[in-house]
Amino acid sequence: MHLSRNNSNLRKSIARLSSGKRIEKPTDDAGGMAVAMKLESSVLRSGAAMQNILNAVSLLEVQDGVLSSTGEIVDRMGELKSLYHDVMKNDSDRESYNKEFRDLQVQIHEMAQIKFNGVSLFARYTTASGSTEALFEGASNEVNTLGVYMSPDGLDGVVASIHKATLLSALTINASDLSAATYETADQTTVFRFANKSADGIGADSVINLDAISVGVFTQALQNIATLRAQNGASMSQLQHGYDNLSQLKDNLSASKGRIMDVDVAAESTRLAKYNVLVQASASMIAQANSLSEVSLVLMR
Repeated sequence: MHLSRNNSNLRKSIARLSSGKRIEKPTDDAGGMAVAMKLESSVLRSGAAMQNILNAVSLLEVQDGVLSSTGEIVDRMGELKSLYHDVMKNDSDRESYNKEFRDLQVQIHEMAQIKFNGVSLFARYTTASGSTEALFEGASNEVNTLGVYMSPDGLDGVVASIHKATLLSALTINASDLSAATYETADQTTVFRFANKSADGIGADSVINLDAISVGVFTQALQNIATLRAQNGASMSQLQHGYDNLSQLKDNLSASKGRIMDVDVAAESTRLAKYNVLVQASASMIAQANSLSEVSLVLMR
């Protein structure tokens, strides 16, 4: 009986040390295995959430690159406005500046349609399939946001809202008070949009001419783009903090699971030596007990 028990314990120690696991089957620690399974699930979900955060950061980085280029275009537009009023320029020169200005408006509109892996970087509407126009720096129901899970608990945990930049609205400006307006409200006489599908449009869809717009409108347009970039940077900072927190959480969950499932090599090595000695001692005692019966038989002869 003692030999069998010691031999069983010796086999368990050998199995644990060879696999590195304290729990190899439910009978070893049913409760511990159940907890470890839940922790493992949380670790995997945390890793997936971390990857999603990195993808969101990549989207924002691409968005910021487009915003930076758009800012350079608006800078060039402002430069053209100044050159347009140079007294040394003749009508032909002014028309050349005006043509470039109109073409840049079409280019900005094309840039506002850029997508990242099929996901639009900029929003004209409050939802992807909606028809309600988004407003630059509008209320919560006037902007378009994307939710990014910041914990392994999905909607039950922290969810960061990042903005699809309302570039078209930011570049649609009411000249009377320099406030941003929705893209659809532009009339190109008092509410100007700097982005248009084509240079051939008419009425509200026509491009602006340099002599129709003041320097203050250019300045406000550039300020709005700067605000969008600042908003973008704040979102990236929020996501980075969320990633760092999630990384720490994942490490702690992994460590918790390890304390339950992984073998304590030092303690198990001690048990291995103990049961190895006990098995040998038990076998020796059984052999000695068997030899006693042989002595009894000799005496009986």
